[in-house]
Amino acid sequence: MTTRKIKRVTTSVPTLEGAGVHLHRAFANQDVQLFDPFLLLDDFRSDTPEHYLKGFPWHPHRGIETITYVLKGDVEHGDSLGNKGDISCGDVQWMTAGSGIIHQEMPKGDKDGKMEGFQLWANLPAADKMMHPRYRDIKAAQIPTVRLDGGVEIKVICGRVGEVSGPVTDVMIEPEYLDVWVPANGSFRHPVPEHHTGFAYIHAGQGRFDDETERWLGNRSLVLFDRGDQVVVSAGAEGVRFLLISGKPLEEPIAWGGPIVMNTREELQLAFDEYQNGTFIKHK
Repeated sequence: MTTRKIKRVTTSVPTLEGAGVHLHRAFANQDVQLFDPFLLLDDFRSDTPEHYLKGFPWHPHRGIETITYVLKGDVEHGDSLGNKGDISCGDVQWMTAGSGIIHQEMPKGDKDGKMEGFQLWANLPAADKMMHPRYRDIKAAQIPTVRLDGGVEIKVICGRVGEVSGPVTDVMIEPEYLDVWVPANGSFRHPVPEHHTGFAYIHAGQGRFDDETERWLGNRSLVLFDRGDQVVVSAGAEGVRFLLISGKPLEEPIAWGGPIVMNTREELQLAFDEYQNGTFIKHK
């Protein structure tokens, strides 16, 4: 098998979003071609409640999927279709905005004031941008953990590790979303389809992310992999924990305006016009 080399390493940057939420942004619209079919990754880990409690009040989405993964704390959500819920420690919400949804997400933190999690945006193909919106609320107990030789542990949110598949299926971009822990001085190999975009985002410890580079990478490092059909990771003395995400590129034009991502400027303008005149929601 051909091991993927590191194409680029960056560090997520502090950003203000929503009503004043302090977070770290790993990538966004300036990197859209590199990370196709993914659009954005936000890291909203914080020990300071005033940095996240204002949350993300009512706002629209169209043309994308948002994937929220919570490690600590709670996120309350509600939407224009009448859905309400709470995402807690270890839970995932996979929301397909499709033709349009208006929702809010309000982080609450845990009893110690800690809030930890990530939000990933995935693009929808042009043929599916106006599909019916849908939610998949996945509780922590539904997400399988695979334990490999050497103490490696993998939470399989989407995709497959060996004979174990994650609970999220029927997604157009064939994504894989894994939360991987490699213990001290351990190693990890995982196949990734050769032509899929693949990246890792480190959220604990240190590791090396190909079989040649000597550079150790740590918290909030984003590793974009080059082509190949497997990823190889070696952990440092503290071990390393990271998100490993991959998906099939769409290779379609992108017109991006805040929370709405379409294929043309005309489609984008239409979406905002509909939001202003009250015709944004297409499915009840």
